[in-house]
Amino acid sequence: MSSKNIIISAAADGIGWTIAKSCLEKGYSVYLSDINQKKIDEINEHPLINNKIFIDNVDANNPDSVEKYFDAIKEKTSTIDALINNAGIAGPTGKMESLSISDWKNTIEVNINSHFYFTKYAIPLLKVNNGGSIINISSTAGLFGFPLRTPYAASKWAVIGITKSLAMELGEFNVRVNAICPGAVSGDRMKRVIEAKAKSTGISEEELQQDYESMASLKTFVDKEDIASMALFLISNEAKRISGQVMTVDGNTERMN
Repeated sequence: MSSKNIIISAAADGIGWTIAKSCLEKGYSVYLSDINQKKIDEINEHPLINNKIFIDNVDANNPDSVEKYFDAIKEKTSTIDALINNAGIAGPTGKMESLSISDWKNTIEVNINSHFYFTKYAIPLLKVNNGGSIINISSTAGLFGFPLRTPYAASKWAVIGITKSLAMELGEFNVRVNAICPGAVSGDRMKRVIEAKAKSTGISEEELQQDYESMASLKTFVDKEDIASMALFLISNEAKRISGQVMTVDGNTERMN
């Protein structure tokens, strides 16, 4: 096993924690953050905890909180091999005219600004390392129109723009930047999305789930482990010539509606 230092935002649960566990299984050291103290406490009691893991409570939408977190990381390591920007929220469900301004602003700020804050402080550590990987978690909502989820879709399109622009900026430093676009991922978050859409449209949750499954040619949701596998590939040397790309893990999603 090789030793790598990996930073993952919003990693106490869901996709982030699944990626973290996969990294730990590879023998990597992981530096995790989250805003959910209950989940952080659970991880601190997890049998995987050893000198390969560091986790702290960080508000990914607060630049001071993120900077303080990176100061703590720099006390433990002078370089990192990868940053995985996983922070993001689902945002509101509803037609544009019905959305509150605060919900719109919060979705845009969390889903875009968090990537900026983490990336800003990670770049110097990647440069010192003479290269590495930045992985931005976007969504297939960043590739298609997504009615009733406009703030989320707008933010995820922005993440792809950040990815492609940053890949061009950092190529000379051997820092690769790619985006992963999950489709509908099985788990609690997708359940909440379906519940919100059912409430907004009056369509049953069962019918909506079937509709989401039908959007992909493989006719199924993807698993968090599928996203983790793609992240590990993009971190690895096998992906050393892959940058500025949008990697979909979605069962071939053909539409979002």
